[in-house]
Amino acid sequence: MNDIPISMLFGILAAMLILSAFFSGSETALMTLNRYRLRHLVKLNHSGAIKAHHLLQRPERLLGLILLCNNFVNNFASSIATVIAIKLYADEESSVAIAAGILTIVMLICSEVTPKTLAAIKPEPLAFPAAWIYTLLLKILYPIVWFVNLFVNLLLRIVGVDIKKNRHNALNKDELKSIISDAESLMPTRYQKMLMGILDLESATVEDIMTPRNEIIGVDLELPVEDIITRIKTSPHTRLPVYKTSIDRIIGFIHLRKILALLNQEDFDKQTIINLLDKPSFIPESTPVHNQMHRFKHEKIRIGLVVDEYGDVQGLVTLDDLLQEIVGELITDDVAVRTQSDGSYLVDANITIRELNRVTQWSFPTEGPKTLNGLIIEFMETIPETGTSIRLHEYLLEIIKRDENSVKLVKFLPRK
Repeated sequence: MNDIPISMLFGILAAMLILSAFFSGSETALMTLNRYRLRHLVKLNHSGAIKAHHLLQRPERLLGLILLCNNFVNNFASSIATVIAIKLYADEESSVAIAAGILTIVMLICSEVTPKTLAAIKPEPLAFPAAWIYTLLLKILYPIVWFVNLFVNLLLRIVGVDIKKNRHNALNKDELKSIISDAESLMPTRYQKMLMGILDLESATVEDIMTPRNEIIGVDLELPVEDIITRIKTSPHTRLPVYKTSIDRIIGFIHLRKILALLNQEDFDKQTIINLLDKPSFIPESTPVHNQMHRFKHEKIRIGLVVDEYGDVQGLVTLDDLLQEIVGELITDDVAVRTQSDGSYLVDANITIRELNRVTQWSFPTEGPKTLNGLIIEFMETIPETGTSIRLHEYLLEIIKRDENSVKLVKFLPRK
């Protein structure tokens, strides 16, 4: 190398630094590619994405190729820098030390940090062209890469890592939720909540979403006919359970469309109602929501009573309740949670924990009590008086309204 002009040596050194920057940056770019966007581009037949996806199927082989090339150019650059230093300075020992120090700083800035930072910010412009180059290099250097990976795989097996088993890891539900949350700028909030609802279907049961027993509106056949007619005319629902004395003695469901036209007839009586009843459907409280949706569809029914292991009625669930578990606010406007001007929330204590979490994006536990009222009573071990302030799972709230046996309305204070 002593016969090579100093200007050419500097040119070779610059070329090595550029190559080093390319290998370092492309490594980061390929490894930080969004795997889901990459699969989408592959489906669109993007040539660079197809090459990159193929290379990433065997990351150990790709990394072996990149590091092989990068180490070669870095070592070659070090040799060239040493030759330049010896030519420029008479003191050979000090010149080598100076060259090593300067080269380390230059490579760190120009060939490592800068290209890797750029590649991490915008990986695709570098990763896709680099995939073509690496595909060609892999064919040329395959024997060397195979030999290197042979020892790498052997060392990994020694420490208990199986590459084939750990190559593809499916996302769990919580990770999918994180992806949906991170996509806030790409979709409306209501669609995010819908997707969250779909993911929660696997763990939700009808007990989580049912209308509690004490809130069921129905027709008691033991009441006078005049009271029954008034109850039917003022009902906010289109389907009502019909029972005798107690909801546990239900005899069927009545659809208002079938009976409203008959209310004003002179011969209208309780038997008229009985003749129009649909057979009641009973649902075990532990039934998963997605299973009950299939049952409603298969049996062509829209309403059922939720019962416990003893057969006692615990609540009522409708097809609309199941759909709202998915689409939430797209079906009805939720008035159970009202935002105040000071940033606080007025919340109906009968709201289910799942619905409260979905509307507010909070994280109350869904195991145990199903409603906010139940959660407060379990925490306090009593029914708190109006004006009581408590910290419930890191959330500050005040009891605004209660009755003899339950909390009715609470106020959540703004979080600091």
